[in-house]
Parts: sequence; C-alpha cells; structure tokens
Amino acid sequence: MLALPSLAEFDRSSRVRIWLATAPADMRCGFDRLAQLAASVTGQDPLSGHLFLFRSRGGDRLKALLWEKDGYILWYKRLEVGTFRFPRVAEGQSSLEIKPSELAMLLEGIDLASVKRRPRFELKKSELSTEK
Repeated sequence: MLALPSLAEFDRSSRVRIWLATAPADMRCGFDRLAQLAASVTGQDPLSGHLFLFRSRGGDRLKALLWEKDGYILWYKRLEVGTFRFPRVAEGQSSLEIKPSELAMLLEGIDLASVKRRPRFELKKSELSTEK
C-alpha cells in the first residue's frame, strides 16, 4: 500500500517544499491538470519533488500531488465531518509555502489561522548553501 512520506522525511529533506494553492480547486482534476495548476499558482516546477496541496470549494476534500522519480503520486482525502482550514493569506496571494509541522496540524484538524508561532532561529536558505 502506498503511503504519504512521513513528515519526518520531509523535515529531513531540505529540498522538499510544501505548497498550498489558496484558491479552491476542482476535485475532478487529475494528475496533468493538477500539475498545470501547481505550476501556474506556485510558479514552481511540478517535477521538482515538492508537495502541492489543493483544497475543494467546500473545504472537506484535499488532494496532494508529488513527483517521485518516475511518475506522479496523487493522494485524495475526504473528511466525513469538518473541513480543512488553510491559513489566512494576503489578498491576491495564490499560494503559500508551509512547513511539515504545519501540514501535520492541517491534517489533524488544527486551524492554522489561530495558531501562533513563537519566534525561533532559522538559517536563511542562502546561508545553508555555503561555497568553499
């Protein structure tokens, strides 16, 4: 049985980024249309290995698209009760990058808009790639 890579795996991999498309998506879309949406709303290459998340208009369904070596993987989750609450975004913002811990909260039903993150030190991406 195929499973979503663990969030610990995403945490360890600095190359995997998680993107939310902020506008609702048509859940009838398959691999190719979601890949087109991923590219157009995030500006990222859908073949990059990043994880792209799409929510239904009603908010009770979530699709995740990921390219892995030789093909796309598509996960689809439908909640029996409740909705997925995406974080608040600025007007006109089409996508948002989130951390694996935020994805875990989203999947567990925690409203990311009401969560307050405490300040922590974090290296900037430019500082991670030091040239010698």
